[in-house]
Amino acid sequence: MSDLESLLSAIGTASGVPVRKRALTNHKVLNEAYAYAKPSSFSRGIAIDLGNLTILLISGTASIDEQGRSIHIGDLRAQTRRTFSNITGLLASEGATWHDVVRTSCYLRDIERDYEGFNEERTAFYTELGLDPLPASTGIQAILCRPELLVEIEAIAIILRKPAGS
Repeated sequence: MSDLESLLSAIGTASGVPVRKRALTNHKVLNEAYAYAKPSSFSRGIAIDLGNLTILLISGTASIDEQGRSIHIGDLRAQTRRTFSNITGLLASEGATWHDVVRTSCYLRDIERDYEGFNEERTAFYTELGLDPLPASTGIQAILCRPELLVEIEAIAIILRKPAGS
């Protein structure tokens, strides 16, 4: 049993509700990584259902189109906007929005060069949405999975669903 499965089992036992995990997807914005010519073995995200509470764990997401192609090559701001759009689509597939996001991890290929532009785009995006409070976040310099990608973002969202019949 994996650490995640052990944790979910313990949560289910402690809470008295069944715990279920399932893959997230939204083919209108992103294809599946395992469908690439060279498959990559991960889900776009996982939904963990704990009774009326759902936790969304969104995998590192970048400026990828619905065919799996990198787009906006060389344009950090456009890549950032597309990344936010892709995450928005994954959230929407579960009836969630950015108002449900509690944490992000933001990976930049060159944090010294790109952080200011990235943060300006993120601030504009969050301002447009009226997010308050803002998600907790960490900025990390990293070598990303494709050399043309400049930014990748992971997100965690928590949504409370209405009980059945209410």
